[in-house]
Amino acid sequence: MATQPLERQTDDGKVLTSAIAKIAAFWGFTNAKLGTILGLSEATASRLRSGKSELDPTSKSFEAGQFLLRLFRSLDALLGSDDLSARAWLATPNLDLEARPIDLIDSFRGLITVCDYVDAHRARV
Repeated sequence: MATQPLERQTDDGKVLTSAIAKIAAFWGFTNAKLGTILGLSEATASRLRSGKSELDPTSKSFEAGQFLLRLFRSLDALLGSDDLSARAWLATPNLDLEARPIDLIDSFRGLITVCDYVDAHRARV
């Protein structure tokens, strides 16, 4: 007898919004900084962090949030879950990137560049 697989009831926007709020807290981002990274207003970032709003899975902000999550997970793996070290790494001028990573992630292109840079270091053998 053939059966149909169960449909998963996932709420991607809610899950990613929750993760982004936690990342912002771990890294000490203000609502203004989080809004800049995600391409949203400070007020919208505040609503995201408080759970009154969530990222739309079809939006560019959702995509930026995915990259921010990727960066968090990569740094977490690279630095052994040391949030203070991750914050210090983000704030320290990087000779390879020619800027502080915290400044670069304000743009979508910079966020991708920093993600790729960290992932490349994780992949070294």
